[in-house]
Amino acid sequence: MSSIWCRFRQCDPDLDVQEGKEKKMMKVTKCPSEDLSLTNCVIVNENDFTQKIKHVSVMANAQKFIFTVRIDPRVKQGQMGFNAIQRKQAQLTLDMDIRVEPYIHDPKQQLIGTVVFEADFLQKKHATSDSYNTDQMAMAFLEQFTCHGFTVGQPLVFKFQDKKTLSLTVKEIEAADPEAMASGKKTEPRKIEFGVLERNGNIIFEKAENSMLILTGKAKARTAHTSLFSADWDFQKMGIGGLDEQFIHILRRAFASRVFPTEVVEQLGVKHVKGILLYGPPGTGKTLMARQIGKMLNAREPKIVNGPEILDKYVGESEANVRRLFAEAEEEEKRMGTNSGLHIIIFDEIDAICKQRGSVAGNTGVNDTVVNQLLSKIDGVEQLNNILVIGMTNRKDMIDEALLRPGRLEIQVEIGLPDEQGRFDILKIKTARMRDHGKLGDDVNLLELAALTKNFSGAELEGLVKASSSSALKRFIHLGNKIEVDPDAVDKLKISRSDFIYSLENDVKPSLGTSDEALDKFIEQGIINWGPTKEILEKGMMFVKQARSPETRNRLCLLIEGAPSAGTSALAAYLAKNSDFPFIKVINSREMVGYSEAAKCMRISRTFDDAYRSELSCIFMNDLEQLMGYSPIGPRYQSVVLEAFYSLLSSSPPQGRKLMVICTSKRRSVLEELGLLACFTAIIRVPYIRHLEDIKLVLDESHALTSDEVETVMRHLSRGNTFVGVKKLLGLLDTMRVMKGVDSRKRVLALTNLLEDEGIYTPEVELS
Repeated sequence: MSSIWCRFRQCDPDLDVQEGKEKKMMKVTKCPSEDLSLTNCVIVNENDFTQKIKHVSVMANAQKFIFTVRIDPRVKQGQMGFNAIQRKQAQLTLDMDIRVEPYIHDPKQQLIGTVVFEADFLQKKHATSDSYNTDQMAMAFLEQFTCHGFTVGQPLVFKFQDKKTLSLTVKEIEAADPEAMASGKKTEPRKIEFGVLERNGNIIFEKAENSMLILTGKAKARTAHTSLFSADWDFQKMGIGGLDEQFIHILRRAFASRVFPTEVVEQLGVKHVKGILLYGPPGTGKTLMARQIGKMLNAREPKIVNGPEILDKYVGESEANVRRLFAEAEEEEKRMGTNSGLHIIIFDEIDAICKQRGSVAGNTGVNDTVVNQLLSKIDGVEQLNNILVIGMTNRKDMIDEALLRPGRLEIQVEIGLPDEQGRFDILKIKTARMRDHGKLGDDVNLLELAALTKNFSGAELEGLVKASSSSALKRFIHLGNKIEVDPDAVDKLKISRSDFIYSLENDVKPSLGTSDEALDKFIEQGIINWGPTKEILEKGMMFVKQARSPETRNRLCLLIEGAPSAGTSALAAYLAKNSDFPFIKVINSREMVGYSEAAKCMRISRTFDDAYRSELSCIFMNDLEQLMGYSPIGPRYQSVVLEAFYSLLSSSPPQGRKLMVICTSKRRSVLEELGLLACFTAIIRVPYIRHLEDIKLVLDESHALTSDEVETVMRHLSRGNTFVGVKKLLGLLDTMRVMKGVDSRKRVLALTNLLEDEGIYTPEVELS
């Protein structure tokens, strides 16, 4: 016999006893004491059942119940004492007649290996926030109830230490095989309805549904875990296009620990992620993603608050507003502990209340105290583990660094501009209803539109769809003395490809797109291919191709330098416009007249930050000397702006981004003296016009003079030396256009005089 079998026989030494097997009629009575009620046994007199009878079968209301027997002289002969829980289970009333007989179980088939109890407070109104250690509970339970019989569905009372009394319900029983356990063989678990608990039985406690009981320790059922995600959640129906990668990253980092039961996380010794920061340019879907995260989770209704709403003019109210946001989560954490639900707080424009401490002028210090209050609530001494704070901002650089460290807003996800596949997904979502109702034309190719909408944000793509709809609706509106709508518009209306193209060209432009108007101002006179111009443009386009190549560095800085009026700005603008980069911005000193050094640096730095959001971007910085405020008298310059140039021209964009910077300069020697030339990958010089054939080429292509006038001018110029910038020459030729209708000889004389007055043309002196 195995040791397990022998120990079991010690609990019930005379299993073969058949005496007292006859059925008896007995009357129901109360347990004689509270202590006996906590034993979960039925109490009988020794004259009714001997010590050898351990369990009895009770027939009541046409149902059979099995109870463990305990003898006490305080119960009269012919009566059986039940506690209130047992009477409720069997629907017994006092003095009710019941039929009772001894129950002899089969030790080979009805030995408990594992029993699962569903636990709750016996009196729910007296629930406490004290935690119950299930490992200690299991040991105490075995000490009290070894050799007791249990039936699936049976209710019990359990007094554990000095804590509140618990109500237990037998949820599941698995049988143990003594012979297999003795030999070390593994067997499949077998479910049984009734069994007797032995010393080496396995006890598992599971919190009842909606119970406020807090269970800790390892003796907990792993199945008692509420799913974090809503049952009807479907990723495909969320309406978030182009953000699959970011969404998966958030799920992996923020919710991986919350998906598993609490005991798994306790074994790892880690804490849940409590903060996420979504940052990126406006209109890219930050708010939409935050709202959808709140919807998909099986959590409390998210609290959505705009950053500026926290601030209050009264002293202390701003901090109180922060505390109110967390009050509900704090109360539930104290009441339910680890069983508390997840509370989501969403801060839109979080940079409004979480600026760098010490950066806001004034004596009140409200901004600093609000940041301190928020930090203490997320990760302070009494930190909460049932919250998830989601912050959104367009300006991550303005947020206090302490808020971004691990334990606070530790997951920072950039919600950038969608790529081509992302734009296709967004357009597909935004045109879904049109397509379902047959209002989208057959000639509309969403793949084509996705290719044409480089650097469009999600909001701008939605704006494109709206504008295209307006363009289509306009065809059915007739303007006359009164506005009339085509009565057949409902049947005829279809949004066609031409509506989208029209809206692309006229209505909707990406905020992070190209500055076409600014570039056109630099090349409004066109590019004339005189002499070295063709070679300069070929060399410049070679660098543009190099900047696009995936095999080269992420940053390429090109300097185009030449004397004033040599045409450096026009050539640089031409290269930028023909680079076909989706993001092209112009930094021009004319737009910063009156700016302080700090404001100028911020404007330039913001342009670079915007460029880093695009996969491929180009920045055209015109006239570096003027941008840094250089003055030849002194000389003087703005050192803060110069330091910004050092930093921005030398630093590389983020991984996966490519940036080309095209700069112009009229004073190469100044840049060399200041040490800026080392920041450039290549330098291209634009010379003045020196040769007559180049001047003739410019005169011919400008069409400001007739061919005869050009020949006459060339004869005059051949008598001296010419040294002129192409921009200056084109400006003088504009004067000739004004003199149309004037005698040809006067026009030629006027041009040569202008050239001589400007010092561009020097006639040779004839010696007599």
